[in-house]
Amino acid sequence: MPAAPAAAAQRLVLVSGLSGAGKASILRILEDLGYEAIDNPPLHLIEQLVARGDSRLAIGVDARTRGFDAHAVLAMLERLRARPRLHAEFVYARAEEAVLLRRYSQTRRRHPMAPLGRVTEGIAAEMALTAPLQEAADLVVDTSDLPLPALRRLVEGRFGDEVAAGGLTVALVSFAFPAGLPREADMVFDARFLRNPYYDPALSARTGLEPEVATYVEADVDFPAFFGKLEELLTLVLPRFVQEGKKYVTIGVGCTGGRHRSVRIVEKLAGSLAKQGWRIAVTHRELGCSSPALVGQPQRSITAAPDAPHTVVRTPSLQAWEA
Repeated sequence: MPAAPAAAAQRLVLVSGLSGAGKASILRILEDLGYEAIDNPPLHLIEQLVARGDSRLAIGVDARTRGFDAHAVLAMLERLRARPRLHAEFVYARAEEAVLLRRYSQTRRRHPMAPLGRVTEGIAAEMALTAPLQEAADLVVDTSDLPLPALRRLVEGRFGDEVAAGGLTVALVSFAFPAGLPREADMVFDARFLRNPYYDPALSARTGLEPEVATYVEADVDFPAFFGKLEELLTLVLPRFVQEGKKYVTIGVGCTGGRHRSVRIVEKLAGSLAKQGWRIAVTHRELGCSSPALVGQPQRSITAAPDAPHTVVRTPSLQAWEA
C-alpha cells in the first residue's frame, strides 16, 4: 500500500470497476469531499491532468475509456506513484454478476461491452478485461448488497479530511453468520459460544442495544475473558495498521441472529476504542442501523435507519448505482 501522504502532497484517487457497480457514485462522493472529479478522460491524457490538477483529484477510468488497457492503466499508476509530491490510491468497484444483471434489467440500459448482445456477455468480457485492476487495487468495494448511504460512509471514512490528516477509521460491524460474512471485513470474530438471549422469552424480541440484553450477555462466565482478549488484540494490531498506511479497517463480530450478542460486543467495543482515541463507525447489519462515533464522544444509543451495509434489505435502489 502507498505510504501515507505528506501534509501538502497532492492526492489522487483513480477509480475503476465494472459497469453498474457504482464507479460514478464513488466519483460523486469524492467530488462532494472536495475532489475535482473527471470521468473517463482519454487514457493518454491522465498524467497531464494530474500534473495540472488541484491538490485533490479523482479520475474515473474503465472499459469505456478511450485507449483502455488494464496493463497500461497499471503502468501509468506506477509512474504516478513515483512522483514525490503525489499520493495516489486506486479503487475498484465490483458486484456479483446476478446483481449487475438485476440492475441492468431494471434500468434497461445496454452494457457498454455488449451494445448489441446479451448483458451477460458484456459482464463476462468486462470482468476478464479488468481482472488485473481488481488484483492491484488498494481498495476493492463490493456493492452487491451495499446501499448508497453505506458506500458514502465508506468513501468518506477513507478519503475524508480526517483521513487526509493521517487518521485511521475503525468500522465495527455486527452481523449474523447465516446471512454471510461482511464482504469488507478485515477481521472477523465469532460470539456464538456465548449464551444466547434468543432463548429467553423476555429477551428474544429485544436487541443488544437494550440494557437488559447487555446485562444478560455480559453475565456469561466467559464474557470478561473473551472481551478482554479482544481488546488486547486490537490494542496490538490497530497501531500496526496505521504504520502500514491503512486508513480504514473493518472489524466484524458475528453471532447466530446478529441481534443480541454481536450487537452488545460491538457497542461495548466501540466505547472502549473511542476512549483510546480511535475514530469509530458502528454498523449493526441485521438491525439496519448505523452511527459514527467520533473520538471524544460518549457511546450513544443507535436508532434504526435502513441504510447500513448488508442490512436485511438486500437490494438497494438500482437507480442509485451507475456505471
